[in-house]
Amino acid sequence: MSENPLHLLMNPQSIAIVGASNELAKMGTIQALSIIKDGYTGKFYPLHRKEKTVLGHPAYPSVGELPEVPDLVIFIVPSKSIVDLLEEFGKIGTKRAIIITAGFKETGATGRTLEEKIIDIANRYGIRFVGPNCLGIINSAISLNTTVSPFLTGPGFLGLASQSGTYVTQVLPYLRKRGIRLSKAISLGNEANINLVDALEYLGEDEQTKAIILYIEGIRDGQRFVEVAQKITRYKPVLAQYVGGSASGARAGSSHTGAMAGPDFLYDGIFKQSGIIRVHSIEDLYAHGWTLATQPPMRGRRVGVVTNSGGPGSAIAYTSDSVGLEVPHFSKHLQHEIQSQIQAHASAANPVDMTFDLSMDKLSTTLPEMLIKSGEVDALIIHGLAHSGFMKEVYSHMSDLLGDMSCEDFISHTKPSLEEALKLPHRYDIPLLISNFFDDDDDFTKGYQDSGTPVFHSPENAARALGSLYRYKLIQERAVSVLPVLPSVQEPAFEIIQKAIRGGQTALDEFSAKQLLGIYGVPVTREALCMTKQATKEAAEYISYPVALKACSSDILHKSGKGLISLNIENNARLSEAYDEIQKASGRFVPVLVQEMVDGNREFLAGMTRFEGFAPCVVFGLGGVLTEIYSDTAIRQAPLSAMDTQEMFSEIRTGKLLTGYRGMPPVNLSILSRILQSLGQIALLHPEIAEIDINPLIIRGDEPVAADALIILKAEGAKI
Repeated sequence: MSENPLHLLMNPQSIAIVGASNELAKMGTIQALSIIKDGYTGKFYPLHRKEKTVLGHPAYPSVGELPEVPDLVIFIVPSKSIVDLLEEFGKIGTKRAIIITAGFKETGATGRTLEEKIIDIANRYGIRFVGPNCLGIINSAISLNTTVSPFLTGPGFLGLASQSGTYVTQVLPYLRKRGIRLSKAISLGNEANINLVDALEYLGEDEQTKAIILYIEGIRDGQRFVEVAQKITRYKPVLAQYVGGSASGARAGSSHTGAMAGPDFLYDGIFKQSGIIRVHSIEDLYAHGWTLATQPPMRGRRVGVVTNSGGPGSAIAYTSDSVGLEVPHFSKHLQHEIQSQIQAHASAANPVDMTFDLSMDKLSTTLPEMLIKSGEVDALIIHGLAHSGFMKEVYSHMSDLLGDMSCEDFISHTKPSLEEALKLPHRYDIPLLISNFFDDDDDFTKGYQDSGTPVFHSPENAARALGSLYRYKLIQERAVSVLPVLPSVQEPAFEIIQKAIRGGQTALDEFSAKQLLGIYGVPVTREALCMTKQATKEAAEYISYPVALKACSSDILHKSGKGLISLNIENNARLSEAYDEIQKASGRFVPVLVQEMVDGNREFLAGMTRFEGFAPCVVFGLGGVLTEIYSDTAIRQAPLSAMDTQEMFSEIRTGKLLTGYRGMPPVNLSILSRILQSLGQIALLHPEIAEIDINPLIIRGDEPVAADALIILKAEGAKI
């Protein structure tokens, strides 16, 4: 496997920058200052046609006059200039670039043509680049910051890849105030060369990065994304925020970076298949990511809550339940121990509510250590820890009673054992999160942040972050995904498709669709295709009544409600009537399908569909007439493992129907799993197929049978 291109790009020993000057209002100058001022120790070469020095560094009027071939070049110049400049750097041998400049495919056809030109140049010279239309990168390990904002926090553990530059640079003061420290950050822009999957793979390999967060507007290579993510998430947590799943979100992403969005339910399925934890706000992306980067793994789901206020304790308990955690009632022995440390009216049950007790030593150390040593909790959330922030608030009310004591002396005089409190999370191998309402001007807040313990400014947020930590435990405990061997193309199936294409069909008729499915092992109904009324009688007698009669033609895609289907036919007389009714409803002669009636009270759907940028996707869910009402489906990208299908079964809201329900036997999930896997394999083997729809997939006894099937063929020239 070739080395990820970001290893060199993120660790250059020399950087050339085109677009920096001595004008402080210029974006290129601001980004050059970030490189110079934030501690990068490599060589720095500004290019400028007129200036002799730029920001105190010797400037060079042309690429050819540089003293050496730089490892990395950064472009912050008008888009039309990039083509010639990139070629010049290619000729001297520079292999990595960051193109900050916008004005490419995100702007339309002209910009797209320009982007194609720089891609071609990069390919000819073996250049790999980030951008265009990005805001650069950060590597805290070597103090390299190429963005517009100062990076002042020092090395961290949280890696970020973002399709928005703002979330790499404008957000830095926000992260600093919350004690969140980045290891690496990559603004991807239009992803014309280095893409999201490259960034994910790089962060997965980076030893400094303990957790990865992704801001996503669209995935361009879904198959590789899943393959890479599945490998990483077994040993390193990955979280993602996706914003392209609505019509307006997709439109904004397209105009922003030219991102290729897909429906929300697709990304939900892809993230679950990949082992990625999805969050729904940028605040949660950073905060939950930082929690997973800094906290030890959870051994279970039991949460101990210690608070000096009942409301926040209740909020933590409620939210914990909602994210799959448990706030257990403590044992009598533990409650007795706790009670010895708190007031008589306070609660020792869990949450432990000290009520209005100002002893920060008890809240920060004594009680938490007691809970940890008990073995009755797997994680802790402490709410209400504050000292200097609170004392500043109350000093104005107390100053008259304190004589000439200053606020600083007042704070110092009341100082708790902060050092012991900060050591506690690191003394025991157990997650600990802090909730309080004071910012980093409070000594407890600042102390915990500096020592790597996440601090949240609402109780609910702390509980939700702990929920993500628990979800990662479940992800790591998943069975290893083993993909079945892809079978060879079956010649009869190939011929069915080719015959339809030669005939100009856009779909297979139901009979042909079921023949194709049956060839690949999908259980289908017994049926016969008939051209005459007499033939239908002979077929019905052979199959045995009751039967169904359906119009069967490649140009009839949906039959319900159109008089083209008749069910539960018991005898020849009714069969004859049904035949005439169908012919009349069709308005022309149409072949008919005589099909066995399948007994079963449970109906599901199974299918395959395609989305640009992804491998074929398999869908499973509630079927029959309730399909559109409840929209209860799960989706995964092909090929599917048995683990994928099992997760799809448990994911749908009506999954209980698959179990022994109201006297019905449990569904044979082995057969059902093979059906879903087969649909993915059929799509991979036959790219001419655009969609497959089995609805209903009826459960007869305990076995699924395809009672109806539709296969749509790709339009000529279609990409997907």
